[in-house]
Amino acid sequence: MKPVVAVVGRPNVGKSTLFNALSGSNIAIVEDTPGVTRDRIYADAVWLDHAFTLIDTGGIEPDSADVILSQMRDQAEIAIETADVILFLVDNRQGLQDADQKVADMLRKSGKPVVLVVNKVDNFTTQMADIYEFYSLGIGDPIPISSISKKGLGDMLDELVKHFPEDSDTEEEDERPRIAIVGKPNVGKSSLVNKLANEDRMIVSDIAGTTRDAIDTVITHEDKEYVFIDTAGLRRKSRVKEDIERYSIIRAVAAVERADVVLIMIDAEEGVTEQDAKIAGIVHEQGKGAVIVVNKWDAIEKNDKTIYRFQEDVRKTLSFMPYAEMIFVSAKTGQRLNKLFDIIDLVIQNHSLRIATGVLNEVVSEAVVLQQPPSDKGRRLKVFYATQVSVKPPTFVIFVNSRDLMHFSYTRYLENRIREAFGFKGTPVRFIIRERGEKE
Repeated sequence: MKPVVAVVGRPNVGKSTLFNALSGSNIAIVEDTPGVTRDRIYADAVWLDHAFTLIDTGGIEPDSADVILSQMRDQAEIAIETADVILFLVDNRQGLQDADQKVADMLRKSGKPVVLVVNKVDNFTTQMADIYEFYSLGIGDPIPISSISKKGLGDMLDELVKHFPEDSDTEEEDERPRIAIVGKPNVGKSSLVNKLANEDRMIVSDIAGTTRDAIDTVITHEDKEYVFIDTAGLRRKSRVKEDIERYSIIRAVAAVERADVVLIMIDAEEGVTEQDAKIAGIVHEQGKGAVIVVNKWDAIEKNDKTIYRFQEDVRKTLSFMPYAEMIFVSAKTGQRLNKLFDIIDLVIQNHSLRIATGVLNEVVSEAVVLQQPPSDKGRRLKVFYATQVSVKPPTFVIFVNSRDLMHFSYTRYLENRIREAFGFKGTPVRFIIRERGEKE
């Protein structure tokens, strides 16, 4: 699985600029889908052969020095809990601050690898002497960079990847399905795992998370093992509601990254919220299989229309993932939990489903006959050929005469026809549009 790198630093040290520089345009969620988070919380980046996920623990701009320190401690705590490597960003222009010193102490005690990066070094010849004061933090050699002019990023990334866990690539060999449970705080994530672990005389063994502090729980159901990824909340609750929301989203990013299927838990008593949409947006963007689990359904007064109204609300708020399966459960009473594994198995199967090229092209050709492709200024889109290039999620390349003529709505139409033919329940599907003659 991809290693997770967390960025910690005071406000205005240049975290956002660094994010932009490292991830190009792929910042947080690039699709403008209503209800999907636009916050710059995470970015996928690649250096040499190493892909990793960068998470920004900040986003807090407090006004007083004590608040800055307490917020930075919270940031450091979440970084320590969720990341494989911590990137500690300090500001060369402002020099060493008291808050930097105190956070460095926490990071040092954590035992996690820390890369100390000094930002805003605009001239590497004249300003190198300024960075020496940061040696006193006692967390290794400071690496000078300028995230605005992108200087020094190569050296910084070389240092980062040295600390990646050796098993970050080999974890793939573990064939057991990995299931992450994400959702707002207090929605019942832990109760669900506990209930699943104790029902059906399932065998539970807690194994320390391979690259995280989180404890993964292995649950055996009908002789098949599943690894449930724990996204427990922070041990010390933050004072501010927004922080808790942001932290739960950061925890979700780290857990989703490692999972094959994600259970998005929604509180039936609260209904579906914008916070749920943000968390679901991460699952969609990362291309994972998805099951919407509506918990505490036993606590709802129902008539014959309740479930349909609730489904409608959820589908409306999470309109960007119409493919997600949905189940109504109670982690407390165990209601319908026996069906959960059937749905998980179905989603896993669809997430890695391969379609033969011949069969796929029959479906695409028929779709093109039924609904003529769009045209513009006398030129009509021609769809030549489609092929599936990867799974998890299923990804298709469609060759056409002109990429500009392939409207979003026509891609959506072809997706719907492919879904009608092959199912793909619970998994997003991706399309890459190429002009004939382009290299794959």
